[in-house]
Amino acid sequence: MAQSAFIKFVEGSSVASMTLEELQDRLHHYQEQLALTGKQLSWEYDDAGFPYSFESKPEGKDRWFYLKGTNPLYNYILFGVGTDDGQEPSRHYIQVVLPDGSTHGDKAKANEYCKHLGKQLQAELHLFNGRVMYFNPRK
Repeated sequence: MAQSAFIKFVEGSSVASMTLEELQDRLHHYQEQLALTGKQLSWEYDDAGFPYSFESKPEGKDRWFYLKGTNPLYNYILFGVGTDDGQEPSRHYIQVVLPDGSTHGDKAKANEYCKHLGKQLQAELHLFNGRVMYFNPRK
């Protein structure tokens, strides 16, 4: 059964919503940071820290994309954006899905990417195990 984590934009978040292109740009920036860290350590850390390639399908255009593992330890992680219309005002979110067939490595990397994005966006992170991490400034 697939598992989902949500990065919810709340009051105090650095942005109110995000498009797929902006999300991909954030992940590319994270990948570049790993490459620079690897250069400082004289180690190809970017391959170990981000062992995925960006992929998309026509039916997911403007709704989702996925990361495909470039290593046998990793398979897939899906990223999508959406809006929760059930609340007033409506809240935007990023959904991270581990489909059936995902490995433990996929789950570990997905948690790592979710925490990084949550911290950068000052958002509320609902992890795969149901726990919530608050990165937004609260009183």
